[in-house]
Amino acid sequence: MRSYGAPVFLWFTRGQGRITLNGKTAGYTAHNCVFIPAGTMHGFEMNNSVAGLIVVFPPGLEQELALPEDPVHLRLSDAEQHIELNRLIDSIQTEMENGETASERALLSHAGLLSVWLERQIGDVVVEAPREDATTRLAAAFTALVEQDFHSSKTVRDYAKVLGVTPTHLSRVCNKACGRPASAILADRVHYEARRLLTETHMPVKDIARALGFASPAYFTRAFSQHTGRSPSQFRRGA
Repeated sequence: MRSYGAPVFLWFTRGQGRITLNGKTAGYTAHNCVFIPAGTMHGFEMNNSVAGLIVVFPPGLEQELALPEDPVHLRLSDAEQHIELNRLIDSIQTEMENGETASERALLSHAGLLSVWLERQIGDVVVEAPREDATTRLAAAFTALVEQDFHSSKTVRDYAKVLGVTPTHLSRVCNKACGRPASAILADRVHYEARRLLTETHMPVKDIARALGFASPAYFTRAFSQHTGRSPSQFRRGA
């Protein structure tokens, strides 16, 4: 489970797996595309047969580019749709490969064209939308709270209390909606952030432990080792 500070667009060209958005898990296959707004917690499972591309839109320009406010999952069955989407993404890649001559204005224009394409597809094809039942709403509320507060020391019991349910019920709902208990979703999000901080920053391990709400560096090291099979220091060295 993770989130990004910018909107992202996933285009799966081969293989299949499962993706979790707003606390609900659904399958994806080749020729599926998924738009994920900035700050939306999500996760997807993949194996060696899965291939695809990710486009990261410029952060803070959602309104200017008229991007969707909610996640979108499209299953594209028309070959013309595949060709057009591949052409749009190829244009972005070509511009980025221009090195020093790459133009931010050109990239923004290409991003706008991709946004227009996405808007048209949403109007033309069936959009994967979660059922608005109690299970979906509770799972979505839990994942939204986790994304907001995972830096704290809150436990599943704390989140369940805020949501007005028991920890057992919350875990049962998460299992039904996305195939994992609430504790696994919370741990997944925390340890993804830990891995990101270990690989992308020079923060000392003790500061990462504090930033993620662990009671002590020793407790963080023990939990991280159980989750990844390596200590934080070993993970950083091997990244």
